[in-house]
Amino acid sequence: MKTHQFEVVVVGAGGAGLMAGLYASKSASTAVISKLYPARSHTGAAQGGIGAALGNLEEDRPEWHTYDTVKGSDYLADQDAVEFMCKEAPGIVYELEHMGLPFSRTDEGKIAQRFFGGHTNNETTKPVKRTCYAADRTGHMILQTLYQQSIKNKVQFYDEFQVLDIIKTDEGIAGIVALEIATGEMHVFHAKSIIMATGGWGRVWEITSNAFAYTGDGVAIALRHGIPAQDMEFFQFHPTGIYKMGILITEGVRGEGGILLNGKGERFMEKEGNAPNVKELASRDVVSRAMYQEMKQGNGVDGERYLYLDVTPETVNKYAALDGRTRPDGTPYVVTGEEILGKLPDIIDFCETYLGVNPVTDPMPVQPTAHYGMGGIPTDNYGRVVVDKDRKEIMPGLYAVGENGCVSVHGSNRLGSNSLLDLVVFGKFSGIEAANHAKNSEYIPLPENPTEYAEQQLDALRNADGDERLSEIGREMKEVMFEHVGVFRVEEGMKEALEKIRELKVRFKNIKIDDKGKQFNMDLLNAWELSNLLDIAEVTTAAALNRKESRGGHARNDYQERDDENWMKHTLAWLEEDGVRLDYKDVVFTKFEPKKRVY
Repeated sequence: MKTHQFEVVVVGAGGAGLMAGLYASKSASTAVISKLYPARSHTGAAQGGIGAALGNLEEDRPEWHTYDTVKGSDYLADQDAVEFMCKEAPGIVYELEHMGLPFSRTDEGKIAQRFFGGHTNNETTKPVKRTCYAADRTGHMILQTLYQQSIKNKVQFYDEFQVLDIIKTDEGIAGIVALEIATGEMHVFHAKSIIMATGGWGRVWEITSNAFAYTGDGVAIALRHGIPAQDMEFFQFHPTGIYKMGILITEGVRGEGGILLNGKGERFMEKEGNAPNVKELASRDVVSRAMYQEMKQGNGVDGERYLYLDVTPETVNKYAALDGRTRPDGTPYVVTGEEILGKLPDIIDFCETYLGVNPVTDPMPVQPTAHYGMGGIPTDNYGRVVVDKDRKEIMPGLYAVGENGCVSVHGSNRLGSNSLLDLVVFGKFSGIEAANHAKNSEYIPLPENPTEYAEQQLDALRNADGDERLSEIGREMKEVMFEHVGVFRVEEGMKEALEKIRELKVRFKNIKIDDKGKQFNMDLLNAWELSNLLDIAEVTTAAALNRKESRGGHARNDYQERDDENWMKHTLAWLEEDGVRLDYKDVVFTKFEPKKRVY
């Protein structure tokens, strides 16, 4: 066992972890630990942009951004946190620009902005250009910029270290335990502040836009230490994933004028009951459900479970004219193939590589894909973990940020381009707060054997000698979750899913790990990650089964209406030996009363 000591340790090197590490390092010794090389983190897959009311192309205000975020959340977001995020947004985008992030530009040299679903001018109700972007690789640029700045600021990186456990004693948080993947050696990181930034858990589902590494490690580790997970039933399905693969086709395609068409060549988003006003630019849950219904009615392409996203200049220009869409100077909105190629180079490359389709000349086959968890470890605006329903009990020294945290700015449905904003705003303030805590605290002594629990987990997996295969358990989990806890849900299906997940957890104890070695034992780590996914699948399904309404990313055929009287509340879920224990806490309101969402 090797021991290291830092004032602040960040777990995860995506956008949230790097932003937190960068700001913590300004006043505290800081390490960032990641199971990946940082530039491979999943933030790099974020394409379309980062939301901020800069008003570079048309009038916009942070107050409008706040309302759109609350409305998009189906009013489950905590409005104080949303106000905080949207107010900070313009300044933090300029911070990124000053760090060197190469944003796309207007002709005047300002940061370019594009349309994104759910972002509107609150006075006219028309879509507003609010999303700042760097072509269609904005997340990649954020990741590279923050990584460079972190190296400049002497953040210490431990790459390809798998974090297995939080060291939590009676006195508080003392550090974390990590496995060095290359050697199989255990490392203890003794710290005053720990920031969990491990990302999401989309691999619970069969079709997902998420990276292979997105296995919910932070949330699963927290659950095992009696820390609740919040709002886990709310998982967003992005409308446009590449058919069968789930690889994301950014919302920026629709922002540039892309049209969704069914197998009959009809534009279905304008149908009554979908989003006749903003059409393709409705929030993601609305578009995903409209697509699901279209396919269920037999209107998929060639009767299959996919539809077309068409950004060919001919189609874009046709519907732009029908919609009366104009450029900022008032001239008709007309695009050329060269403009599409310039604004969406990676998307075009993805489609040509994986589908053999050139989006400049042909429509793209798409289907909804599991994309983003609105829930996670409950926190306040400064990333501090809150473990009770009354928001009074803070766990000193423990922070969560990014997709594995839940400050609840997304509520039951996240607006596109708010995820990158969430990462950098709350990453910044959690880093500052963690460093302040470290400066005003002493190191909590390590227990006699700090790696004991982590070693027990790995030994149980390594020594298992059953006949179950990881691949089969994982496949069955993903299938049942996609079928019954996906875009639409019903009680009987969720009960079946919950029973199946619990059966799989029993079968998991009877697995066999073929690789008995220490170095680069990915067989062992894949098993540990699957245990995380099974725990999260159980918590998600139990929370969804108990919420008897439809709201945002949680849509039920048997309870089709939003029920504010009974369900305007956050779910808290604890994973205990005999199953999942649920409780609820109030949503924070400031100025926006719940209304029916109309798009």
